[in-house]
Amino acid sequence: MSSTHLGQPTMDIFAATVAAAVGSWRLVGAGNKLAVDGAAVDAMRASLRGAEFGGIVVIGEGEKDEAPMLFNGEIIGGGRPLEWDIAVDPIDGTALAAEGVPGAVSVMAAAERGGMLAAPEVFYMQKIVSGPAGRGVLSLDYSPEDNIRLLAEELGKTIEEMNVAIIDKGRNHDLIKRVQDLGANWVRFAEGDVAMAVAAAVGDVGVDLLLGIGGNPEGVVTACAVQALGGFMEGRLMPLTPDEMSRALGAGYNVEKTYGLDELASGERFIFVLTGITDGLLAKGIREDGDSLFLQSFVLDSDVDEARLLEVRIPS
Repeated sequence: MSSTHLGQPTMDIFAATVAAAVGSWRLVGAGNKLAVDGAAVDAMRASLRGAEFGGIVVIGEGEKDEAPMLFNGEIIGGGRPLEWDIAVDPIDGTALAAEGVPGAVSVMAAAERGGMLAAPEVFYMQKIVSGPAGRGVLSLDYSPEDNIRLLAEELGKTIEEMNVAIIDKGRNHDLIKRVQDLGANWVRFAEGDVAMAVAAAVGDVGVDLLLGIGGNPEGVVTACAVQALGGFMEGRLMPLTPDEMSRALGAGYNVEKTYGLDELASGERFIFVLTGITDGLLAKGIREDGDSLFLQSFVLDSDVDEARLLEVRIPS
């Protein structure tokens, strides 16, 4: 697809995710999570030095895994007005990239300055994400069974046709059992929180609904994409340890509050770019052909009418 109508911030963000993917490529499948993530971070940061927009990183992935990161407060496009909040995850699915298996992507999102919910004291978030059919219909306050039934009715599907993505972690195992007992299909994934949630918001790529407890930073990145797609999302901060709970309460968060989409990411314009590293639902992984690398990027800009799938060839 053509990128004719995509503005400069979007193209700079696109370039940064491509750089991160390419920078990590030599270490994909080598088995070292920190090394592959570090290579992606370095490449993304180098690309952003030439960005022609001003932003500040408010969601920098890495702290909970002691991974390298673009740190909170880091300035993008120094010397320009800081008009954007930036959320980055140079590799979402570092273990997937390290193992060379499907689902690893590089992602970056932007919202107007002050638009992103930043709660770095809490690592996890309970989420519900769907496409536009879920708006005004679904709620985290409902049981998972009721949410699946309600969305199935809106989509004109049977329960057995519903595909529900839940990350395969111990904290979600009871939820997974409930979904399977209801008769819906569990879409299993071990990592790649952002890509799977955005797939649920896209709605026609094999995922109807995302449920469960995943990453909090990833939730805010996802919210920017959901805004651009016109989908539905709610989130609830979910401290999982006494230390996290203490820090969350000390920072003044209401851990019982359900955050609507406009509270997770607010404003008039949202940008989201996902570049495939290994094969996924939204973009193919990197292909190597002779002296070139071929990449795909899934690009959303709320100023543009539809999602774009951009393809790029980079000398290897």
